[in-house]
Amino acid sequence: MTPHYGSMRPIFARLSPNRSLLRCFSSTRCRWEIRDIAALPDRISPSYQETTHHDLLCLQWPQPPRNVLVVIKDGSPAVRDTMIEYANHINSTYPDVSLILEPHVAREVHEGLEFPVYTTAGVSTPANVRLQDKVDVTCTLGGDGTILHASSLFATARDVPPVLSFSMGTLGFLGEWKFSEHKRAFREVFMSGAAAGYGSSLLQSEGNSEAADKSSVLTGWSSVRGKSMGPSRSSRVLLRNRLKVGIFAADGTPLTHEKPSSHVATRERHTTEEVYAMNEVLLHRGREPHLAIINIYVGGRFLTEAVADGLLISTPTGSTAYSLSSGGSIVHPLVSSLLLTPICARSLSFRPLVLPANTPITLTLSEKNRGDEVEVSVDGVRREKGLTRGMEVRVVGEDIRSDQREWGGGVPSIVRAGNAGGSDGQDHWVGGLNGLLKFNYPFGEDE
Repeated sequence: MTPHYGSMRPIFARLSPNRSLLRCFSSTRCRWEIRDIAALPDRISPSYQETTHHDLLCLQWPQPPRNVLVVIKDGSPAVRDTMIEYANHINSTYPDVSLILEPHVAREVHEGLEFPVYTTAGVSTPANVRLQDKVDVTCTLGGDGTILHASSLFATARDVPPVLSFSMGTLGFLGEWKFSEHKRAFREVFMSGAAAGYGSSLLQSEGNSEAADKSSVLTGWSSVRGKSMGPSRSSRVLLRNRLKVGIFAADGTPLTHEKPSSHVATRERHTTEEVYAMNEVLLHRGREPHLAIINIYVGGRFLTEAVADGLLISTPTGSTAYSLSSGGSIVHPLVSSLLLTPICARSLSFRPLVLPANTPITLTLSEKNRGDEVEVSVDGVRREKGLTRGMEVRVVGEDIRSDQREWGGGVPSIVRAGNAGGSDGQDHWVGGLNGLLKFNYPFGEDE
């Protein structure tokens, strides 16, 4: 039987005035939206307070954080699915929090979320809007490389947002938390700084006028179920030192070089600003068949002429990375220092050095070097143009305490507090040496 289409005309007539509807028969607002970070409120900067019982610092928010950047390990569908679970938890439990994703991640996952996400939109983002001006907290899902990448997104920032890391990578020496603890871990970070008893349970004690309008009360810390644990249970922070790196011409003019995050879609791939490195600065002979010859100056005085495959200047955090593989010392992250480690030096008497963090180190290419340049890498990102004769690489440790005795700078890493009666700030590091790096592990014995 031929259908009678005339009876359907009233339906189409009702829908025809609005041809922009994407989903008919639905009254809900459009989902799957990617927005620009320029629409977000400016960043809330926390303070880091000393305590009398341990070496770690205490995270204190002046008001609840609002903008959370989530950085994930690339190429892992399992991590991507976990990130969606994490994002849904934050959105449902902390309704005032906005999520920021990297552009390629936002494009992949936004259709699986029922709320908008924010990202840097490349050329459409105003020139004066930077990621470091918007992000309150950074969360990473992955391994040590993911943490290093997250740090590189703030390579030109003096103050890096606190980093909450969930270990989902290969090694995870820097990752402090398991994802099974994500609810507890994020709540501790979010509530740090809230007065004791702050929470939605206080609604019962509010005045009648305020209790009548819950929409005006359930904001910020009040929107979280339960009560705060008080300032004594705030999140603990380990400030990881960084290196301040500058590249200069022979006349002292700063040269442009790639930001460590330049492989990410950003408007500006180059900068003349000093760049901060979380792990190390590397000078290496690269494809040249001959050993590199590099002049080293420490504190303005000539130290030695290094003849080696390369040279590393590392932070204590980087002491368990490339420097460790090159025979360098393992340094506790609370020790304010930097490491000078040769890579396959010609002389057996050229040993690794540990120097104070405020010691300036200058590296130049010797006139004796047989090649025209050596490669320069900052946190694993190689500079397009290497170090040539007359140029200088200047490195010094970052100051993490101001003249007013206030803590800041570095990479604030959210860590667990130590066990009761233990030495806070050491349990996770010692555990990582034994459990992950197998420190002094005997041969021929089972675990």
